Amino acid sequence: MLEANNIAVLRGDRVIFAGLRLSVSPGEAVVLIGANGAGKSTLLRCLAGLVRLEEGSILWQGEEALADRAAHAARLRYLAHADALKPGLSAAENLRFWARCWGGDPGAALEAVGLAPLAELPARMLSAGQRRRLALARLALSPCPLWLLDEPSVGLDAASLERLGTLLRRHRAGGGMVVAATHVPLPLDRAREFRMAVAA
Repeated sequence: MLEANNIAVLRGDRVIFAGLRLSVSPGEAVVLIGANGAGKSTLLRCLAGLVRLEEGSILWQGEEALADRAAHAARLRYLAHADALKPGLSAAENLRFWARCWGGDPGAALEAVGLAPLAELPARMLSAGQRRRLALARLALSPCPLWLLDEPSVGLDAASLERLGTLLRRHRAGGGMVVAATHVPLPLDRAREFRMAVAA
């Protein structure tokens, strides 16, 4: 189980959120909703260990998750707004880089997001939607317990949304957890909503 225990984050002198509590169990999906500036992306970055907490803690199985940041990083995949692709590398080369870190089959991952025919095309030549699909292909490389997704459906067409839904279902069926920030509906069955408000 992943838990955010009474966490608070400041940006300068501004409180982004305080006293926030959230838990996610194996197989569960939590969708973060709220207006721009409510702290959805910040919360995802907190859960990934990328933002300093002013108060509270992030727990994994009841233990302090960030005591060993390398171990915490290994148990999650974080997909941000940016696709984090090397434009000069082909789609397959981009995935081979991550496969060296995590393991997995780049060819199968490309197939999972419908990009196998474009495997040798440089990332800079892909459309915005294709680049997003290539970023999502990192999720298909190898299993890990926790996916943290920031607006994962941006730029995706209907067929690509179906592929994303398949990835999400398989991940959760294996006991994986999902926390996703979004402004639009996602293909996540039985997801629990967690509403965030802009701090006063």
